Amino acid sequence: MSISFYSRGKHSRNLGHFASMVNMATLDGQLSAEEETMLNRFAQRLNITETEYKEVLKNPSSFPLDPPNSAEKRLQRLHDLFQIIYADHMIDEDERFLIEKYAIGLGYSEAQAQKLIKRSIEIYSKGFSFEDYQYLINKKD
Repeated sequence: MSISFYSRGKHSRNLGHFASMVNMATLDGQLSAEEETMLNRFAQRLNITETEYKEVLKNPSSFPLDPPNSAEKRLQRLHDLFQIIYADHMIDEDERFLIEKYAIGLGYSEAQAQKLIKRSIEIYSKGFSFEDYQYLINKKD
């Protein structure tokens, strides 16, 4: 019974995370081909069904952000969102504002979120894997 409950909780977090990515991707209007390809990949990785995918696309804000407990998983979620943002190779002010809100929603303080976003933009404009991203974020200046 507890395994089933855990699975539903994990899936609920994945659904909320996926909805966050859809919010990012649709912030500037319609989905680009790159964003749609990336969302499809994330949907598969997060075990999002086709029905859920369509539901999220219709109304992504109806799925709450449910942050994971581990620092590494929160950082992974932030990295995923940056992948969506940088699908078009740039970040605009609306995306920057929203990613900061999501970082705070993931459990980072406002100061931590601003520092992470600034550092992430420096890193992500060059395109890195999650492992490289994690290393560079955690690297002490």
